[in-house]
Amino acid sequence: MSASFKTQLKKEVAPYEKTELKSSIIQMINTLVPLFLLWYLAFESLTVSYFITLPLCLIAAGFVIRAFIIFHDCCHGSFFKSRKANDIVGTLLGVISLTPYMQWKYSHSMHHATSGNLDKRGTGDIWMMTTEEYQSSKWMTKLYYRLYRNPIVLFGIGPIAVFLLQYRFNRKNAKRKERMNTYLTNLLIAAVYAALCLIVGWEAFLLIQIPVFYFASMLGIWLFYVQHTFEDSYFENEEDWSYVQAAVEGSSYYKLPKVLQWITGNIGFHHVHHLSPRVPNYHLEEAHNATPPLHKATTITVATSLKAMRFRLWDEKSKRFVTFREYKKVLREQKRALALNEIRKDQVSTSAPVS
Repeated sequence: MSASFKTQLKKEVAPYEKTELKSSIIQMINTLVPLFLLWYLAFESLTVSYFITLPLCLIAAGFVIRAFIIFHDCCHGSFFKSRKANDIVGTLLGVISLTPYMQWKYSHSMHHATSGNLDKRGTGDIWMMTTEEYQSSKWMTKLYYRLYRNPIVLFGIGPIAVFLLQYRFNRKNAKRKERMNTYLTNLLIAAVYAALCLIVGWEAFLLIQIPVFYFASMLGIWLFYVQHTFEDSYFENEEDWSYVQAAVEGSSYYKLPKVLQWITGNIGFHHVHHLSPRVPNYHLEEAHNATPPLHKATTITVATSLKAMRFRLWDEKSKRFVTFREYKKVLREQKRALALNEIRKDQVSTSAPVS
């Protein structure tokens, strides 16, 4: 990918980096009103059957995801022209998703700045090791990594560990503004939850909010994971790394059914988003359709995305994700090759003529 092509690609997407107040307000209305209505219907359904409540909670979780996408746009300053408006709305929406706005804004900006860079991993990313790093690690690190990358842990325990626990605390070296925003978010969450418990009762609150929170956070982690974890993704060391190439080749186009595309705020056009984070979510599809080179981005569907659960390590030699089974197979072949090489050396040394 030449420098001129990268520049041209960014120019083609630039016209879609426009915030439209009307579109933003409409999106807030068609996201928050259904969310609150679904929560209320879930509460009313408790007197009928919990088998009605759970599906309503699942749909409500979808709207929490949609609210998070607006929160996400606010972090990039792409939802409103006003920075103050983005910060206020982003902070309030962070209460819904249990995510402190300033803290997440920092880690996510680091994710965008380093995505696909093997030398700058670790902030705002899902932990990933290369085959060489894994091979040279101690057994305790290997065990911890295997547990971490296990789908049951990643998508089962992950939502509780990240959204419920990790986000309640400030990161090390956080600036005062970020720390105060985390405290404010925690205070608002406590106030809203206490108020709801007083209004509907703590039992009803938990019966609704726990599945809504769990479904939403699990799906959120899945979306983030799958859009960067596909077989022929993009990872390079600092000297060979390219921001544009990482965006186009290291972020997938998650082609979802229209209903799911709408509920997830077009975040499936992740390659467009990484190329230009200033494009608001309601212009992502338009930007993709109008830019032919972006059509070459790796396309995954709901069915093919399930393969991502198998991928564990990045193989720097083949430049692709591999499973633990594939890693072990390569390791066995390497050991066999080394053993054969040693045998050949011994045969050559023993067959050499004695002077």
